[in-house]
Amino acid sequence: MLASPRLCTNAMTLAAMALLAGCGDHGPRPWQGYVEGEFVYVASSQAGTLTTLSVTRGQQVKAGDALFDLESTFELAAQAHARETLASAEAQLRDLETGKRPDEIAVSAAQLKQAIAVRDKSLAQFDRDQAQYAAGGIAREQLDASRADARSSTARVQELQSSLAVARLPGRDAQRQAQAAQVDVARASLTQADWQLAQKHPVASAPGRVYDTMYRVGEWVPAGSPVVRLLPPGNIKVRFFVPEADLGRLHAGQTVHIACDECGAGVAARITYVANQAEYTPPVIYSNDTRDKLVYMIEAHPAAADAVKLNPGQPVQVTRP
Repeated sequence: MLASPRLCTNAMTLAAMALLAGCGDHGPRPWQGYVEGEFVYVASSQAGTLTTLSVTRGQQVKAGDALFDLESTFELAAQAHARETLASAEAQLRDLETGKRPDEIAVSAAQLKQAIAVRDKSLAQFDRDQAQYAAGGIAREQLDASRADARSSTARVQELQSSLAVARLPGRDAQRQAQAAQVDVARASLTQADWQLAQKHPVASAPGRVYDTMYRVGEWVPAGSPVVRLLPPGNIKVRFFVPEADLGRLHAGQTVHIACDECGAGVAARITYVANQAEYTPPVIYSNDTRDKLVYMIEAHPAAADAVKLNPGQPVQVTRP
């Protein structure tokens, strides 16, 4: 006996429903989220004309790579002036610490040697005049003149001996301390000049991707205005939202699995923040199932090697591994 067409149709419908029920995913539903980047805006504290833009959008840079250059004629001149000022101050300090130059000391020593010869001659003449005066051969005035010459030449020798000793001494402590302070001031000025010059030639502080450049070569860049926008891998994070029923399953330090259209097998991320207050589902992840529901925001950071697979604004699905 043949079955009626209506019975056959009902049987097929029931079979299809049973098949769909058997193939359904009864596992935990993934949480919806998106990728967010914390950009680094690289600017100079000094204003100037943009002379070189060393990077382009989408380029990967390493720490220490040059990003851009601003015109730095004034800073170069200031650095050169500060360097010469420091060299002059250090030279004056060395001069105070070592005393007079060897040539100057040699001149003083020669003058002392000549004065000693004059003194010895004057003393010898004074001795002869004393003997002549005792014998009545010379007048009293001549003896007095001879005595005066001997005393004068002796005093001159003592003066030159003292001058030579002083010439061999370093400068006074107060002078050396004052000059050492001048050296410190000059060194600080050079450090400041070096810093100002470096501000005209910024470099990447960490590896990352160049997401945008805001100026073209030849344009005037005001002080503090960003020229390059970088995104280091460590600044890429995933924000996802879970209902209150799932909140107790997640905590900081826990590992979650991130899935997206271009992630391949997906990437792992570590939860770094769990919100303690509920909020309405953000518009960026609205769907018929999540609209108008209260959820809790959670942030997770992938490893740097995996972070490069993610792009800010990209929708993702998050599950526990």
